Amino acid sequence: MKHQHHPVSSLNRAFLIGIGLNVLFVAVEFCAGLWYGSMGLLSDAGHNLSDVASLLLAMLAFRLAQVGPKPRYTYGYKKSTVLISLFNSLILLIAVGVIIAESINRMIHPTPIPGGVIAWTAGIGVLVNGFTAWLFMKDRKRDLNVKGAYLHMIADALVSVGVVVSGVVILHTGWTIVDPIVGLVVAAAIIGSVWSLLRDSLRLALDGVPAGIDVAGLERCMKGVEGVLAVHHIHVWAISTTEAALTAHVVLSDPCMMVCVKPKLKELLAEAGVVHATLECETVSEHCSGRCE
Repeated sequence: MKHQHHPVSSLNRAFLIGIGLNVLFVAVEFCAGLWYGSMGLLSDAGHNLSDVASLLLAMLAFRLAQVGPKPRYTYGYKKSTVLISLFNSLILLIAVGVIIAESINRMIHPTPIPGGVIAWTAGIGVLVNGFTAWLFMKDRKRDLNVKGAYLHMIADALVSVGVVVSGVVILHTGWTIVDPIVGLVVAAAIIGSVWSLLRDSLRLALDGVPAGIDVAGLERCMKGVEGVLAVHHIHVWAISTTEAALTAHVVLSDPCMMVCVKPKLKELLAEAGVVHATLECETVSEHCSGRCE
């Protein structure tokens, strides 16, 4: 998880465009699904509505992350990005439950629906979601929230493709059972896309090591710096979805080398994605291993 500065204006613009397009499409798809009684359209609209909420929350987290340190919040509000990412995952899980329940109900109580309307409406969804995903493509590897928005849009585009297929099948065969089946496929797609986001968000919320950072590898690299005899009590956690912090005890062969060793270690850690490093330097005689766990 290497730290890179966001192009703030371009990401803000991407969020605003994505939210606007999806709100408009959700309204159209929901009305069409309600009018024609299509579970495929209603479930897809519900999923898209949860994505609108996710985009709004991701944009809020992105803006909060720009706020500087406060007397009672010395890291600013950067951690809010982790909490909102976790909350977004929970929103999607709730959407899954609703879609599964409604789809099963429609399988038990089937109703006639026009396949052509479903196909055309979902086809528009493919374009809207695909374009929104493209807006976040270049920044998806920098921020877990942006990655979440990107994954949601890609999943929605693929789900809409499935709804198009179901509409075409219903149009030519009259098999309305295909519609609630697509609703269940939508739920499966959401679970697949949300799992990695939920796992990563929960780990960061519990101050786990961010993805992409190898603690054992960091220790080996730090020991490779001239003058460093040992490194212990390493702790790595996430300040935000884009920034990691580290504390460690470094045993030096000569205390006089601290002035030149510390900058080398911090430069090495920064290259590995750790932007905030606090190092406690020790000599062999005061080495605390086993006494300060």
